[in-house]
Amino acid sequence: MMKIPDLDTLSSIQGVIFDLDGTLADSRLDFTAIRSELACPEGVGVLEYIQLLPGSERGAAEQIVLDHERRGAERAEWIPGARECLQFCARRNLPTAILTRNAREVADLTMSRLGIQVDMLLAREDCPPKPAPDGLLQIAAAWSLSPKRLVYVGDFLYDLQAARRANMISCFYDPALTGLYPDETDWHLGDFEQFTEMLATA
Repeated sequence: MMKIPDLDTLSSIQGVIFDLDGTLADSRLDFTAIRSELACPEGVGVLEYIQLLPGSERGAAEQIVLDHERRGAERAEWIPGARECLQFCARRNLPTAILTRNAREVADLTMSRLGIQVDMLLAREDCPPKPAPDGLLQIAAAWSLSPKRLVYVGDFLYDLQAARRANMISCFYDPALTGLYPDETDWHLGDFEQFTEMLATA
């Protein structure tokens, strides 16, 4: 069942935080190839797997991920409707931020290439990676806003889990309308036009 917000919840929103890859930007990262190169087992996050490696192997593994991320950033394109959504938030003076598991240099490259403008960016060097809630809570604290008044939009389970743990509204960007992760999702989002319309009704 697709979940949509009620008007009271929408009217309480004071800021929006986004994931980057697969949410604002389509970098076409081949996670199957990354996991294969790393010999990362199913069910384990790539970054978490790297932290389990012996120190002598960690650097090479991190470089594999970074190389893939960099190539993705160089070919990144806007997710349809995402640019207009950010522009709407700017007109409404809604603060915006990005929390990504990507390296900062890669996030900067993607944002520079596409002209993505937000008020704050946290990458994997800045806080424990999602699904840890630390980055979301750091953004809320920087804005002096209650996490309950913020939405985190992402396309993967870790995004939704991080939002839940931060006591934020979790919004699942699900353009294929899979309806996955219902227990972790407050709002389902089929496209950004829908999200912008939702915010406009607040």
